[in-house]
Amino acid sequence: EKMNSTMSEEPDALSVVNQLRDLAADPLNRRAIVQDQGCLPGLILFLDHPNPPVVHSALLALRYLAECRANREKMKSELGMMLSLQNVIQKTTTPGETKLLASEVYDILQSSNMSDMDNVNEMNYRRRKAQFFLGSTNKRAKTVVLHIDGLDDSSRRNLCEEALLKIKGVISFTFQMAVQRCVVRIRSDLKAEALATAIASTKVMKAQQVVKSESGEEMLVPFQDTPVEVEQNTDLPEYLPEDESPTREQDKAVSRVGSHPEGAASWLSTAANFLSRSFYW
Repeated sequence: EKMNSTMSEEPDALSVVNQLRDLAADPLNRRAIVQDQGCLPGLILFLDHPNPPVVHSALLALRYLAECRANREKMKSELGMMLSLQNVIQKTTTPGETKLLASEVYDILQSSNMSDMDNVNEMNYRRRKAQFFLGSTNKRAKTVVLHIDGLDDSSRRNLCEEALLKIKGVISFTFQMAVQRCVVRIRSDLKAEALATAIASTKVMKAQQVVKSESGEEMLVPFQDTPVEVEQNTDLPEYLPEDESPTREQDKAVSRVGSHPEGAASWLSTAANFLSRSFYW
């Protein structure tokens, strides 16, 4: 477990945004972060940061915050939010994974107050527009569902996470531990076999792909045993998001003992102070 850089008097941008991202990962902190005066404006400003890992980490934090439905309207109307997301998507220098993550956040916020039908139409429209922005080199993302033998506790899950994060082209993933599954969003030019190779490299887990037959039944398809060359990720932060499982409203999760540490609240004020000193002088 890597320690976050210690919070000295002047923490640097990456350690601040990573700390916010880690706080936002806990569903029980999400409302407090969005209610806080300084955090949302600060995250928006981080979207313009010259350091790509800072931008990616800020997007992950926003992606977590947007999982809480109650946050979406406020986030969408926050000054500069939608504009900054568009800038990230349209900037030619933005890495492909970051563009896709930004358009995912944009879609969620854009459709926050629509009926389901409008929602679907709007999402399709946004997706076509995002594809246009992304250009031919970054074709759409695709989703691969993996069944992972051996994925049975949090240390195995961490191993799996680390292996997937080393692959260039992985955007995000969701674990469904109860059924030993991992739903991975990847760039469409990445082969699913690369995921299997990475998971096999842990030596304790093995992946099969979950596919639907024509009759709609799920089947497990083993990957070929020949390892695939995997292009390593060099320019991304060490962490990618876990979506909430659509089958369960995480915001209604029963409060776990000790998961509302005073630390989170005091840390928010430290972050807000840092953000206001950095940006509003």
